[in-house]
Amino acid sequence: MAQAHKVLGQSNPAATTLTTLYTVPAATQAVVSTVTVCNTASSATTYRVAVRVAGASIATSQYLAYDAALPANDTATLTLGVTLAATDVISVYAASANVAFAAFGVEIT
Repeated sequence: MAQAHKVLGQSNPAATTLTTLYTVPAATQAVVSTVTVCNTASSATTYRVAVRVAGASIATSQYLAYDAALPANDTATLTLGVTLAATDVISVYAASANVAFAAFGVEIT
């Protein structure tokens, strides 16, 4: 089994829009070690992070963070170790368009 340590995804979604940060490719597993959430604005905001198994529709049970506070010009680092199967999706959302998300980890094929 080959392992590729990499940036799994980066996104700066539109405000109040659920957006795909990363989808595990077919015939692949992934371990997400860290998700960073960076507020580039001078005002506080909130964010959400969810894992949608097999790309299922969003549901409350899928959230890892929901309307978590993010101070102005600050970064939240979520050290997770989340294991994902093929077609699982990490989705992100922010109340402001000034939030950048990044996921880091390893893909296993």
